[in-house]
Amino acid sequence: MTILSGRKIKKIYGKKAMAQEVLKGIDLKVDEGEFVGIMGPSGSGKTTLLNVLASIDKATEGVIEISGHNLRTMKEKELSNFRREQLGFIFQDYNLLDTLTVKENILLPLSISKIPKRDAEQRFQEITRTLDIHEHANKYPNEISGGQKQRTSAARALISNPTIVFADEPTGALDSKSATALLSNLEKINKDKRVTIMMVTHDAAAASFCSRVLFLKDGQLYTELYKGEKNRKQFFQEIINTQGVLGGDGYDA
Repeated sequence: MTILSGRKIKKIYGKKAMAQEVLKGIDLKVDEGEFVGIMGPSGSGKTTLLNVLASIDKATEGVIEISGHNLRTMKEKELSNFRREQLGFIFQDYNLLDTLTVKENILLPLSISKIPKRDAEQRFQEITRTLDIHEHANKYPNEISGGQKQRTSAARALISNPTIVFADEPTGALDSKSATALLSNLEKINKDKRVTIMMVTHDAAAASFCSRVLFLKDGQLYTELYKGEKNRKQFFQEIINTQGVLGGDGYDA
C-alpha cells in the first residue's frame, strides 16, 4: 500500500530574476514498510525534498499525499495536528530539551494527546528497550553520549506510532559505532514493526541499511536502487558505484 506519493513536486526560492528552482518536478511513491534513503551531491535538493515531504516546508507546485491526505490543501492548524499525530522526525542535532530528562523528552509528543498514562508508559518501556536506552530514562541530555541522544530522539519520533518517520542526516554527528547501532535499531524497527522511514544521508554505509535509495541530481530524480536480496556489503558497493557516476567529489563531507 502506498503511504506517501508526490507528483510534479517543485520548490522555487526567490522571485523573478532571483528565482532558484531547487526541485524540478519530482515524482515518487513510498510504500508502507519501506526504508527509503535519499542521496545526492551537495546542492542536489535532497534535504529540500525531505522538508517538503515532511511538511516542514511548502512545495511551490505539485501534489504531496500521505495516507490519502493532501498536504498542500490542508489549513495550518489541520496540518499541525496531522504532523503531530502522523509524522515522526529525527534530526542530526537531536533537538532534545536540556531541561527535561530522557523519559520526559521521549514522552513529549504524547503529553498533549489523550493516550492513557498506562499506555504511554507501556510504549515508553517497549521503545526504550528496543533502542537500549531504558537505563538512562532519568538522566538529562548533557549526561548521555551523542549516540544515546540520537536514540532518544528516535524514540521520541517513534513513540506516537507515526505513519512515517523522516530522518535528516541522523548519523551525521555520530561516530561509526554509534551510527551503526542507531541504524541497526532503525532497520530492526522497520522490519519488525513495519514502520516506514525516509532518510536523507550522504553516507553510503548508512544508506546500505535502506531497502531502496533515491538519487537526486540538480533537483531531479536521477535513479534509484533496490536492495532486494543483496546483503549490506553488496548494496553498499552498488551505492558507491552510483555515487561515482553522479560525481563523488560533489558529495557532502
